[in-house]
Amino acid sequence: MGSSAITNDFRALVGAVRDGSHPARYDEEDAPQRRKVLFVTPESADFIKVGGLGDVSAALPRAMSSDFDVRVMIPGYPQVVGAGYPLIEVGRLPALAGIPECELARIDLPDGLIVYVLVCPELFEREGSPYLAPDGRDWDDNHIRFGRLSLAAAQLASGVGDPTWQADLLHLNDWPTALAAGYLHWWRQPAPCVFTIHNLAYQGLFPLDYHQSLGIPPEALGTDQLEFYGNLSFMKAGLVHAEQLTTVSATYAREITTEEFGCGLERLLRERAEQGRLCGIANGIDDTWDPQSDAHLLRGFGTSDWIGKRINCEHLRQMFGLAICHGPLFAVVSRLVHQKGVDLTIAAAESIVRKGGQLVVIGRGEPSIESALRNLAARFPGAIGVRVGFSEREARCIFAGSDFLLMPSRFEPCGLSQMYAQRFGSLPIAHRTGGLVDTIEDGVTGFLFDRMTVESFKAAINRAFSVYRTTDLFYAMRRAAMGIHYHWSVSSVPYAHLYRGLIDQAFPPVVREDESKTLVNSN
Repeated sequence: MGSSAITNDFRALVGAVRDGSHPARYDEEDAPQRRKVLFVTPESADFIKVGGLGDVSAALPRAMSSDFDVRVMIPGYPQVVGAGYPLIEVGRLPALAGIPECELARIDLPDGLIVYVLVCPELFEREGSPYLAPDGRDWDDNHIRFGRLSLAAAQLASGVGDPTWQADLLHLNDWPTALAAGYLHWWRQPAPCVFTIHNLAYQGLFPLDYHQSLGIPPEALGTDQLEFYGNLSFMKAGLVHAEQLTTVSATYAREITTEEFGCGLERLLRERAEQGRLCGIANGIDDTWDPQSDAHLLRGFGTSDWIGKRINCEHLRQMFGLAICHGPLFAVVSRLVHQKGVDLTIAAAESIVRKGGQLVVIGRGEPSIESALRNLAARFPGAIGVRVGFSEREARCIFAGSDFLLMPSRFEPCGLSQMYAQRFGSLPIAHRTGGLVDTIEDGVTGFLFDRMTVESFKAAINRAFSVYRTTDLFYAMRRAAMGIHYHWSVSSVPYAHLYRGLIDQAFPPVVREDESKTLVNSN
């Protein structure tokens, strides 16, 4: 089926869809101030979080809400439909090819944020993570599950689903949402897309013949579009068809145009960068990350209250069954995957213990890494504590109670853990890559090491031990780290600029007849 046939079928199926004329909503006086943005995400910390995208999805829409009517769209996982909020029925979203129809509902959160929920039990109401079954394997129908999410976003931007609200712009996040940019392009719908790359390594690759079940036209399968080494790439739909690409740090935006970090997409990304269509905007953190008022902590503290910091440290040792110790406490709060360099931490752990330090680890990920960490804790009882899993409360207690945070990531698009740690007076020790370079000043607010080797990592850890023993310098670095604040109020400014520019370009404001006469008379 060609793209024109898909476009015609879609129009016939859903009824009146924009025909290319300027939308009537821009004939309203308040339209320029309250442009409508749909933030599309597979996870959100309001309900379910796997990584940093979950935090971003909860924080950035709120940061943008003073200037835009921003709403979130998320699949109806059990954690969403069972969150205890009323689900308000909005409408139904029609099927396309092998993607089933589903109900569109909304949740109005207490602070006013509106969340659209895709209620489709056969796709989303399952145990496991948004992406993985309980056994740790990808869901076999992930292409349909996230095809449904992408299709729903494109439908809402095409006047389908909610008769009272139509998105002017889609902000898409990572591969599970990327097909939305393709659908709008194939349907010739004018709503623009911002596509944010949170991690280029996860691309959403599926067999090429899945295009039929996703309603993708055959002409979209060339190497210059969605084909990627014989597979269908969701990610490429966003990279090719979104009007603007962003990544989550300036350094990562440069890195992904190189062969080392481009994951086979570097040529395409260089082309988008040369067109001015790729930029890096660092993530931020919100006001809840305040060590003086965080309710998760045993006691709040500030830059002149090291007793409070020490109390949290002692509490953390008790939580993980560690012995009383006067040495530094190192921490890992991370997904336990190869990207995060946990193998380097495991290799350096004995050295940390021999020098009088201790280590706590929290996270989940690859079974082999989880097993290696459990074995490490068994080898060094009272000195190393490991908890496989994740708890927001425990994570915050770790940031508040630790002295140093270990982040030997092989690559790191932005990273949020180092920002959280700095706010809570824990100095990050990190590989010089991606957003870690942009947020850590070596020797001032943390430590950076250059080579992805155990020796280079241990050298940075040894520097941390030396600073810990030099009390005045250690506290000075703590104060410097706690004094910087990468807040969403700063990060939201360039996003607002992008939103306005793209919407104005797609939908130029209508000039009323009386306004045009005024302009003529004034000239």
